[in-house]
Amino acid sequence: MKCPSCHNLDTKVVDSRVLDDNIAIRRRRECEKCGFRFSTMEEVEILNLTVMKREGQEMPYDKERLVISLQKALQKRPMTPERLKRIIQAIEQDIQNKSKNDRITSEEIGEIVMKHLKKADKVAYIRFASVYRDFEDIEAFSEEVNKLINKKRNKK
Repeated sequence: MKCPSCHNLDTKVVDSRVLDDNIAIRRRRECEKCGFRFSTMEEVEILNLTVMKREGQEMPYDKERLVISLQKALQKRPMTPERLKRIIQAIEQDIQNKSKNDRITSEEIGEIVMKHLKKADKVAYIRFASVYRDFEDIEAFSEEVNKLINKKRNKK
């Protein structure tokens, strides 16, 4: 790892700590030339995953698209950046587990996202579902909201 201070290529790891439910590692490093200390983060990254769209086209998985859609659904909702990060990591872990031969459908990704949003924030879930499921009319939208209400009542 290159030192951000003197650009020396020789740095050593001084300390490592597991973060975010064992999904990320924070490493404290020290430059062997100038002694500058800095931290790095390592996270799992989904590589070489192809998403098959409804229209039949294929495209590489793009984490940024997932992040943007979640941010839109969670706009003005009480969600900390740390909690959002954990949700994204959980979604990506499910995507990785569900993919077969490095392929997954956009429908499978949408269902995974809705599963996690339903647990995290019901309003964000409805927002995402209304776009993802493309409700035909207000009755379809109302039906989905009523499912959530009835499920909550049955838990009590």
